[in-house]
Amino acid sequence: MSDNSQAGSNSAPVSGTLSETRLLADILKQPAQLAASLSHMMGPGKPALDAAAAVLREAKSVVITGIGASWHAGMAMQAEMLADGIPALLIDASELLHCAEVPEGAAVVLLSRSGKSTEIVQLVEKCRASSASVIAITNQADSPLTQGSNIVLNTSTDFDHAVSVSTYSAIAQAGVLLALEATGRSARSMQTELLQSLSAAAASIPSWCEIIDKSGWLGEGDEPTYFIARGASLASCHEARLLWEEAAKKPATALTAGGFRHGPQEIVKKGLRVGIWIDSQHMRTQDLNLARDLKELGASVLLIGQQLDEAAGECVLSLPAIPARWQFLIDIIPIQIAVERLAAVRGVDPDSFRLCKYIVEDEGGLIHPAD
Repeated sequence: MSDNSQAGSNSAPVSGTLSETRLLADILKQPAQLAASLSHMMGPGKPALDAAAAVLREAKSVVITGIGASWHAGMAMQAEMLADGIPALLIDASELLHCAEVPEGAAVVLLSRSGKSTEIVQLVEKCRASSASVIAITNQADSPLTQGSNIVLNTSTDFDHAVSVSTYSAIAQAGVLLALEATGRSARSMQTELLQSLSAAAASIPSWCEIIDKSGWLGEGDEPTYFIARGASLASCHEARLLWEEAAKKPATALTAGGFRHGPQEIVKKGLRVGIWIDSQHMRTQDLNLARDLKELGASVLLIGQQLDEAAGECVLSLPAIPARWQFLIDIIPIQIAVERLAAVRGVDPDSFRLCKYIVEDEGGLIHPAD
């Protein structure tokens, strides 16, 4: 479910043109939003970033938590820390609140766009009771989360209309920046390169739209969909599953590439839709072989990655150059476009929620009395 602080008005059903949805408008401005957030984190936000990194280095343990899209963003941060040999626990905020204890003396990184979701608000109190240091990564300057945190990293982005777009990506970006600083490295040395990649991603959006529309990968909208990834791109993979459900109102599944091959492959049949993120460093050959075999077995394959052969899948969305461990920052954008197009195919409105409140402020149940 979403964790957004800005309620948007319901819009008219989309008809499929590229100018009609607020979701698309948010996608189009996302690269610029991320560039501005990166510049903020490396500029006015750098003292808070340095302070948070020092806390992580001194902590007995590191816990990363969030819910919904923010939890997915935490996957990118955890992947960066684990890649550098730093143990970090990622746990869903509701699970940490109700089913686990906060380790005494831990540094808890709380990810939340609004800082107002009920699980996040309650977790702040639980963390403080366990003498944990609370680091907030958020887009809301004034919230229960920011008020209760030791250090606040503000992503400094505009709120999206409904479904999280820039707010999701900005939190993922900030989390990885924090992980880098905690290991004694800084993104400042690659800031220029990242800004260039974001600019190139913005320029790629029109071609990605055209490729998706012409590929036929979206089908008629009723085919089962599986998303598969590795490393930090698992953040994009799980966020894609959420986008399918929130924006297109369609079920989807998200798995690791290895996990898919241990049983779930039995689902493969003609018509299955599979989206695969290809890592530029890890298991690239093996995952391209997986895509080949899926095609041979009748599945329709979408691939997202760098330097991909156009014949490797039915829908191949090649990314501009970006450092391998930062690919997650832009590899979500093509699938965000795809879900906006899928909503049009299915005739559903991606700019409003049927059951989900914009800020989830209670627990239990789905049906809420009208205000």
